Amino acid sequence: MNLEDLDTAPDGAAVLDAVHDEALIRYVVFPCAEAADAATLYAAATHVQGDLEFAARLVLKSPVKRCGKTRLMDVLAPLLRNPLLTSDISAAALVRSISEDDPPTIMLDEADATFGKALKGDEKAEHLRGILNAGFGRDRPYTRWDVTTRARERCPTFAMAVLAGIGAMPDTIEDRAIIISLRRKTAAEPVRKYRIRRDKPRVKAVGDRLAEWAATIAAQAGKAEPDMPPGLDDRAEDVWEALLAIADLAGGDWPARGRRAAQVLSAASAADTTVAERLLADLREVFGGADKLHTETIRATLHQIAEAPWGDWYGRPLTARDLAGLLKPYGVASTDVKIDGVTKKGYRREHLHEPWTRYLPPATGGSATCATSATAQVSVAGEVAGSASQTLPATGNPPPTSAVAQVAEVAEPPDATDRERPKGTPDAEDTWPQGSIGAAANEPQPGDPDWEPPW
Repeated sequence: MNLEDLDTAPDGAAVLDAVHDEALIRYVVFPCAEAADAATLYAAATHVQGDLEFAARLVLKSPVKRCGKTRLMDVLAPLLRNPLLTSDISAAALVRSISEDDPPTIMLDEADATFGKALKGDEKAEHLRGILNAGFGRDRPYTRWDVTTRARERCPTFAMAVLAGIGAMPDTIEDRAIIISLRRKTAAEPVRKYRIRRDKPRVKAVGDRLAEWAATIAAQAGKAEPDMPPGLDDRAEDVWEALLAIADLAGGDWPARGRRAAQVLSAASAADTTVAERLLADLREVFGGADKLHTETIRATLHQIAEAPWGDWYGRPLTARDLAGLLKPYGVASTDVKIDGVTKKGYRREHLHEPWTRYLPPATGGSATCATSATAQVSVAGEVAGSASQTLPATGNPPPTSAVAQVAEVAEPPDATDRERPKGTPDAEDTWPQGSIGAAANEPQPGDPDWEPPW
């Protein structure tokens, strides 16, 4: 797609093709075709954010430096509506830069310098995180007391935002974001060098045509309730709502491409989860078809899961007390379980069923991710090709760790008594109050029709 191919009154599909072909994949190597499509639709959505209900975030991250994050930020900036590009900003400056009538598109580069692990709990980082979280939805202003006027000041926070950095962003930000995990390009993935003086005017021309088309469909995009592809949770549907509305209004092959991108990138981001959620996923695999299991059987199986943290939990295997502590927030507790005539502490499927249903995606045979779906672009005779590329098959049935592939949040370490417990000392499981799920009070008592003696 060339700029001269666009008519005076451009159609949406042609405009999005130009953004994709003439700007994004011309200068940036994406990890998959769906990531490039998502970036294209995100750029378009910024031009209609004044009509939107949700302001999705776009997180560009990589495991190490020199993976193209800043390059993508430079290419994106001329395509976005009113970009506010910065590598450092205070909370006060940020909220005073957001207009309720015409919000900017916040672009925070080097975000790892603000939200890195060493700065966890830092006051500035927490203020910025709170504003970015609030700005995902409308009517959540930043309120402060102005000592000069002796009155409250209500600053709007609603604005779309692009964040780039090494490593993960705060979990609450990523939960509201489309996440693109960039990687270093290889010699087989050439793209054109981007020079601001030479190439920015060309990209800006594409951005101007995008803005022109977006203005014609802004009201429709704001009212649209697009059909969502299967596999997205409620938050992911909110994040992708505007992008899929844009894709539907553009027409052509963009509706299908948008939904494919939503499925692939949402599946990839769902792999980043908390330790407790990973435990739930692994327990679902450990139980298989069993209705009940002894704690010692569960622990032994968890310890054998490759690349899981349970075999080396703060320097020792996960104990019964650790297991009970991780499950306690979900209302699940150990109980007496009789298997093959032997009664020991254990867990029942019926008590885990609700947390599995509420906090985990449905158990499936696997789905394509950005790593397995496709190669984003190839070079033909020195030119960057379009997004058409061979799609690899989806992965097969996953091993026990596949439902949750990465521990993104580390739980509180066990207390000193647990760490220093001599080898061979029996584990003590937590005592649970009467009436909690899985408590011994739920077991049949002597005199009940279902009671069986433990011997």
